[in-house]
Amino acid sequence: MSVESKATEVQDDIESRIRSIGKGKYGRVLKMARTPGWDEYKKIVTITGIGIGLIGAVGFAIMMIMDFFLG
Repeated sequence: MSVESKATEVQDDIESRIRSIGKGKYGRVLKMARTPGWDEYKKIVTITGIGIGLIGAVGFAIMMIMDFFLG
């Protein structure tokens, strides 16, 4: 098998996989996906920021407790 025929075979395989992306089990999800509106985007950013802040606060509290007992 020559290099050219092997490369053509690999390229055809990749192209067939890409063509079938919207038809398989993820097709319904891709069809329903949409860009969020400004209000929805603000809610997502706010909730994510609160979550990051809470995780940081818990980590800082653990560090302070460990420093108090072990330091």
